[in-house]
Amino acid sequence: MYQLIKPLLFKFDPENVHHFVVKNLRRFNKFPGGSAISRSLWQVDDRRLEREVFGLKFKNPVGLAAGFDKNAEYISEMANLGFGFVEVGTVTPLPQPGNDKPRMFRLPADGALINRMGFNNKGVDMAAARIAEWRKNRPAVQQGVMIGGNIGKNKNTANEDAVNDYIICFDRLFDVVDYFVVNVSSPNTPGLRALQDKKPLTEILMALQQRNKKNGIRRPLLLKIAPDLTNEQLDDIIEIVAETRIDGIIATNTTISREGLHSPEKITKETGGLSGKPLTKRSTEVIRYLSEKSNRAFPIIGAGGIHSAEDAIEKLNAGASLIQLYTGFIYEGPGLIGRINKKILSV
Repeated sequence: MYQLIKPLLFKFDPENVHHFVVKNLRRFNKFPGGSAISRSLWQVDDRRLEREVFGLKFKNPVGLAAGFDKNAEYISEMANLGFGFVEVGTVTPLPQPGNDKPRMFRLPADGALINRMGFNNKGVDMAAARIAEWRKNRPAVQQGVMIGGNIGKNKNTANEDAVNDYIICFDRLFDVVDYFVVNVSSPNTPGLRALQDKKPLTEILMALQQRNKKNGIRRPLLLKIAPDLTNEQLDDIIEIVAETRIDGIIATNTTISREGLHSPEKITKETGGLSGKPLTKRSTEVIRYLSEKSNRAFPIIGAGGIHSAEDAIEKLNAGASLIQLYTGFIYEGPGLIGRINKKILSV
């Protein structure tokens, strides 16, 4: 069904289409029986899909990556499509509009997207309130869906003050999310990737770990890394995980590389992070390197270029414990979630 309407959707601006689709998905789910129909069409419920990672029990290993539901507006709708977990954000302490439009571009010839959204979001307070509301009212069938909070810094916050932004987001979301992701790897906030250097990154993670306990509860803390890191930098990441005792890695964010693309230059020259099929191989390489070099010392969530069930299995075989979809979800539709879960059950 999605593949029939995709050619029409792809005729319009990607960001506008995103808002059109999710708002109409919400309307459908609000119709009597709409949520049940959505679950019957897309969900795969089987206890063999359950995974215990970071001390959390995920109902299945297929999650929605950050960036799709920036403001925690569509958790229920995404859960009804069959996602086992939903990562909201990236959120920042203060609302910000993000970069100027247009800021998202399709590359159909490459099965890819370029985006330079720039952490556009309504602020951490809004996200926290919406997650709390969802938890209060969620139906029993969504009880097992885990929520991740992906946190970043405001554009106008200097890097030397960035730790304070991460602390604000961490404290505000602590009571409502199941795990955290520190995002220092987006290419769309000026200077942000400099925070991946060993010293500033260690300082941020240690500061969060020092606050990571409330009423005897701590939250799993993950780091999302770029695919453009060298092996030496990946070695640093392994050392940082050991030193800061964070719970895992998300590999990977979008890439600034434009190597091997087939789309017209007028599109490929757009600045921003590239996602989708061109990232498939590299993100799997990063997963395998981290897993093997660390002797599987920490869990990895695999993201980047998952457009088929086979892509997902490759990442799981490379060392990922869970996977996340974004661009593949846009290109392949919600049926991809079920196909992946069915493939996992068959192997």
